[in-house]
Amino acid sequence: MKDNNEMSFLDHLEELRWHLIRATLAVVLLGAVAFVFKGFIFDFLIFGPKQIDFVTYRWFCSISEALGQGNSFCITEMPFRIQSRTMAGQFSAHLWTSVLAGFIVAFPYVLYEFWKFISPGLLENERKYARGFIIVASLLFFIGILFGYYIVTPLSINFLGNYTVSSEIFNDFDLSSYIGLLRASVLASGLIFELPIIIYFLTQIGVVTPEFLRKNRKFALVIVLSLSAIITPPDIASQIIVSIPILILYEVSIFIAKIVVRRQQKALNNG
Repeated sequence: MKDNNEMSFLDHLEELRWHLIRATLAVVLLGAVAFVFKGFIFDFLIFGPKQIDFVTYRWFCSISEALGQGNSFCITEMPFRIQSRTMAGQFSAHLWTSVLAGFIVAFPYVLYEFWKFISPGLLENERKYARGFIIVASLLFFIGILFGYYIVTPLSINFLGNYTVSSEIFNDFDLSSYIGLLRASVLASGLIFELPIIIYFLTQIGVVTPEFLRKNRKFALVIVLSLSAIITPPDIASQIIVSIPILILYEVSIFIAKIVVRRQQKALNNG
């Protein structure tokens, strides 16, 4: 391989192309595995939050009873059905859900290919401080995925599935609509949990500073509440539940930015 400093623009494009090809192949291969395990993916994972005995609903019920609220937060029914109204609806849902599952499982490898592409352009001290990037970023992504699946998705399904404007209307949700809600909740949460990583790199290149993050904390609160309103049902309790971990991540990001600035100042002083 040519030295990074000697590579032309076309060489960089060729290098990027191969990284993208390898990452895509990993997603496709793992998606093919997910395609085979259709029963587990759909009956257990996709339709799990639709069942009244889903673990999240049991948690809420236990919390309600522990707070002396009786069974006010207990789920007794899910008054809706899921249907497929197009000829290719079920096959299309099976195919694209498998691809999504492949992407989630392959995420660490996708990050690895991304890191292999950008790391030659970093300075030695930047590569040293960014060690563990793949592990930390993957861990945050998977925590976000779990948060989206076990918190955001059940809150949304319970609220929207039970919401009615008239007793004359019965909820028959299309399969693509149901899966779209789950997909948006899970992926949005996974990406939002990457906030500390994003802040780390933005601080590293001088785009943001700890002072900037602290000064604009109130604007961040508005953005967080807006994001929570987008990925959750429009009830206050759900938005607060989702907002709390995001605000914690924001405070963690400020702490990370302070560490990055301190290291940069120390490097300048030593230099």
